[in-house]
Amino acid sequence: MELGVEYRSHPIRARTGETQDREFLRLNPRHKIPVLQHGPLVLTESAAIIDYLNGTFPSPRIYRPSDPESIAALSEWCYFIMSELDAASLYVVRRHSGLKDIYGEAPAAVLAAKTYFSHNLEAMAPRIGAASGYLLGAKLSTADILLVTCLDWALAERQALPGSVTKYRERVASRPAYRAALARNFAQ
Repeated sequence: MELGVEYRSHPIRARTGETQDREFLRLNPRHKIPVLQHGPLVLTESAAIIDYLNGTFPSPRIYRPSDPESIAALSEWCYFIMSELDAASLYVVRRHSGLKDIYGEAPAAVLAAKTYFSHNLEAMAPRIGAASGYLLGAKLSTADILLVTCLDWALAERQALPGSVTKYRERVASRPAYRAALARNFAQ
């Protein structure tokens, strides 16, 4: 939506069996979503998909750095979000809270993951709060898209957010393209 590019989507919900379909497994044998198919290219990781789309369909609305320092700053944010906030924290909570019938109940792991998430987010809250609009300046970046997705998951899991992070999330989530994508992806 942010890129203004027409696309076809095939909504597939997690844990419905739709990811076990033969055609879907051909695209992603790990049977996970999301999946992007663009011509012969198939990508199955959110961050890679976002980065690819931003590089393939440049938009003046989305920041794409070109100098090494700015590329490193973007990478630092993306790696932090994907590894510390999502994989090490929120994924553990989702698995052992919302999907405990599949992965088992682990209240100690959930509590530890939520504590770890809070610690990391609070450590970065001053940087997020000091951001002039977005994490890397005046334009939305792939890091902002990843972070708001994680913050949305955190809120769904009733995870408290620092005030500066809440304001940041509200600012990014108020974008018309974000609201349109949310409505399209979660129509139910």
